[in-house]
Amino acid sequence: MTFKVQRMLVTGGAGFIGSNFIAHVLEKYGAVRMVCVDKLGYAGNLENLSGFLKSEALGFEKLDICNEAGMRTVFERERPDTVVHFAAESHVDRSIMSARPFVESNILGTQILLDLCRQFQVQCMLHVSTDEVYGALSPGQAASLETDSLDPTNPYSASKASSDLMVLSYVKTHDFPALVTRCSNNYGPYQFPEKFIPLAITNAIEDKPIPIYGDGLQVRDWIFVRDHCEAIWRLITHGKTGEIYNIGGHNQPTNIEIARQILTMLGKPESLLEHIKDRPAHDRRYNLDDAKLMAETAFKERVSVAEGLRHTVAWYVKNEPWWRRVKSGEYQTYYERQYVSRK
Repeated sequence: MTFKVQRMLVTGGAGFIGSNFIAHVLEKYGAVRMVCVDKLGYAGNLENLSGFLKSEALGFEKLDICNEAGMRTVFERERPDTVVHFAAESHVDRSIMSARPFVESNILGTQILLDLCRQFQVQCMLHVSTDEVYGALSPGQAASLETDSLDPTNPYSASKASSDLMVLSYVKTHDFPALVTRCSNNYGPYQFPEKFIPLAITNAIEDKPIPIYGDGLQVRDWIFVRDHCEAIWRLITHGKTGEIYNIGGHNQPTNIEIARQILTMLGKPESLLEHIKDRPAHDRRYNLDDAKLMAETAFKERVSVAEGLRHTVAWYVKNEPWWRRVKSGEYQTYYERQYVSRK
């Protein structure tokens, strides 16, 4: 699957990874018309796109992907040749408290999007998933392969596994041009501060405790968000329809090691670390084998976790007004009040 992308619809584009992806494409690849669809829920922040909203290259529509009539109007107007599907409820703790929003957004929303993509003959739909669908790895167990069985352990990962299977079923049933990516833990600028790394950074800046689940020895495979974005672009332009691609970071420190590095960078004491009761069914370790991605696209990660953390810490220090608005809740109206969408 190799073609020139001209008109791209990005769902969930005001979120952390989605907004970084839009910025990455417009800054590096230029001549693509993009439209962002985002309902601006708790993790969507229009300010993330503030540098591009006045550009004719980017349109914005405040819309829930579960609103089929509204989504149809966007497809009729924009006629995208490519759809990148980031929109999802994604916070594990929230899914444990209430699973229904995850079922509605992640499964029903994906099904609605698939039907519209088929109707409007989209040339490529890339569905962004997660390494969590594979479940936890035991110590010493080999990295997860795209062919491994799915074993989700919480409502969030179960809903993502379900949406993966829905996408792949459309490939088989309708010969639909879609592919699925499963990425490891992202970090970087614009990440919502209830996630582990930005929470640790912002709490440390404020001299507040940094919550550490259990013993803090959970292992994640961390990837800098812009590396993830580049991998997605390469798969859109060179990936194979119907395939699953793992996207790993090749960085596997424990959570408590990450927190200690952040404290060191900010000159803060380790006494800020606060061990709390572990999350129910907390997966101990993730790791992805992404040899397939690297072989088919020549993609290689460029940012080490040490370099990426330094960049991320510096960004949160420099952009304190942004994360303070998020933590206070002001972000939900701050930038939207100043932006008049072009219709």
